[in-house]
Amino acid sequence: MKDQKLNPAVSGLTLTEQMQRGQVFAERCPSRQVLNHVTSRWGVLVLIALLEGTYRFSELRRKITGVSERMLAQTLQSLEADGFVLRTAYPVVPPHVEYSLTPMGEEVAVRVRELADWVEINLHRVLEVQAAQEVSA
Repeated sequence: MKDQKLNPAVSGLTLTEQMQRGQVFAERCPSRQVLNHVTSRWGVLVLIALLEGTYRFSELRRKITGVSERMLAQTLQSLEADGFVLRTAYPVVPPHVEYSLTPMGEEVAVRVRELADWVEINLHRVLEVQAAQEVSA
């Protein structure tokens, strides 16, 4: 059965394409870590915020209310390591660091924003289902 997953006749992809794409359902697939960085609560918000332009750390922290300094720093580091965020440090005193999206970061941020938009547009539907389940419980 596992061989079928890597069979081009079954998947429609070449073996090379399958290996490059990854296997998100596989326990050790590195795409899971990237997916976690992009879709984490703070990852989503950082990506959407940076779609608006370049921000300094303190500006991002004010924009994304509720995020701790530590979590914002970790999120930015993860997104930078994945190639989605560009960190630019200027050699001045006091230190001046800005964050922006790379071209790949813009691509993923647009998709994440679409998901967040869907959630906000359909939030009333989700809340109705949640309320109905609370009543029936």
